[in-house]
Amino acid sequence: MRSARLVLALAGALAAGGCNWWYNDVPSPDDLMKAVPWFDHMITSPAVHPYETAGVPRITPPGTVPVGHTEPDVGAAWATGNFAAAEVFTNPYSRGAMLARGDTLYGWFCATCHGQAGAGDGLVGRRLGALPLTSDRAMALSDGYLYAIVRYGRGVMGRYGDKIWVPADRWAVVNYVRELQSRSVRAAGGIQ
Repeated sequence: MRSARLVLALAGALAAGGCNWWYNDVPSPDDLMKAVPWFDHMITSPAVHPYETAGVPRITPPGTVPVGHTEPDVGAAWATGNFAAAEVFTNPYSRGAMLARGDTLYGWFCATCHGQAGAGDGLVGRRLGALPLTSDRAMALSDGYLYAIVRYGRGVMGRYGDKIWVPADRWAVVNYVRELQSRSVRAAGGIQ
């Protein structure tokens, strides 16, 4: 009986020692999987589409890389004073679209200088001489020009393209400015 226990104890010690060797020295299949960035069969998976083109894997979160439509960048021309370059921007939304979003963004970014009603009487705007957005001069500006000013800035107005980075949000601000201008005309007794 004692020899059977000794044999079992010896077998247990060998098995335990063998496990350490197996777990410490034999590579894990998981480590081998990490050595291959993509398997050819993954392209057929319904959940993963890693190949944007034939040979380049592109893994981008939705909404971070424009796909199919990119906005022109006229920043270099704008910086040199070529303000006609802004005419490439055309408002894809109707004038009354996204007014609630435009109101929110205007309150966050624009009202400090241009005032709540766009009269240029914001707390900071009075000191900097902010342009009243309800003036005849501002009303004559094209939507593309207003969009470019929001995106690139001009004069004392800083660029807000890095803060309002979604193009639809910039257009919402432009549409809201147009709404403020319409309200100003209506308040003055004009028709619009």
